[in-house]
Amino acid sequence: MPKEVFINLPVKDLKRSMEFFSKVGFEFNQKMSSETSACMVIGENSYAMLQTESDFQDFTKKTLPDAKKSAEVFVCVTANSRNEVDQLVSKAVAAGATAPKQARIEGSLYGHIFEDLDGHIWDMIYIQPEEKTKTGR
Repeated sequence: MPKEVFINLPVKDLKRSMEFFSKVGFEFNQKMSSETSACMVIGENSYAMLQTESDFQDFTKKTLPDAKKSAEVFVCVTANSRNEVDQLVSKAVAAGATAPKQARIEGSLYGHIFEDLDGHIWDMIYIQPEEKTKTGR
């Protein structure tokens, strides 16, 4: 069973991507970062490795897709409240992201999607605790 999760994403401009995600509210682990990659902390055991396209290309012989034209990954991150979801998406849009859809409610899930500067899709969600869902509070 994995103890930590690292999502590796190619980015066109590492510095610009780091500035963007810092504005959204994410922090970076400098010990696990370099000139060609940055370790963004998503949660206690979850990270996104933002890698320059050339650094990412060192790991595969496959052609890198243009995330603005095709989807290669869909990253879903939980938040602690609906308000936090809205705040994260608002910060992302203010920093240059797009929000291609309105926020949605699906049963006990509240979510809102944004696309980062490179076109990667991030779904920020809040899942209402089961006790609240059963009682309607």
